Amino acid sequence: MTFAQWTEALIGAVGIEWWRIPIVVLSAVVIYLVFYLLIHIFGPRILTGSTSFDAAVIIMLGAVAGRVVIGHPPTLAAGVIGLVTLVLMEVIFGALNTALSRSTKYPALGLNKRPVVVFAHGKKIEHYARRARVTDQDLAFAFRRSGIATRSQVQCAIMEPNGFISVIREGENIDPLLIKGVVGQEFVLPEDDSLD
Repeated sequence: MTFAQWTEALIGAVGIEWWRIPIVVLSAVVIYLVFYLLIHIFGPRILTGSTSFDAAVIIMLGAVAGRVVIGHPPTLAAGVIGLVTLVLMEVIFGALNTALSRSTKYPALGLNKRPVVVFAHGKKIEHYARRARVTDQDLAFAFRRSGIATRSQVQCAIMEPNGFISVIREGENIDPLLIKGVVGQEFVLPEDDSLD
């Protein structure tokens, strides 16, 4: 291989044709929006990787998304452009989420996810658990991981915005400020505890 051939091969592997740049950007934006929609529909639990199969699915999602964004042939420049676009989308949606978290006018956009009480004082809160897509198996896994022997030992289980379930044992004093803004907090605290 001559130096000229080597240089041409290097440029081909590292560079990108100008006409592919908008395609990579558009692909990254569409993949981000589709991924966001899927998480909104199926809930953040799909990203927690609680089993080895879940972890494999997460890896496959990343592989498919990466392949679609970078396109063919994959180049370093396409990868950098795709990553920068995804990070910019995250920054934009993060800023939008922060702005919407200060307002209760637009909660239907789904950007303003709040933690949800799915289990309180030994009982599953069916409506909230169903809405958060938390199954009995998910709760049992979270309880075992927290060292809970019986359901009656659980003061509350809260589905966090990141998809994990926080478990607080019965008998623990909960600072009302820690569950301020949590959907279903009324199932946890006695009526006389004020959150104002």
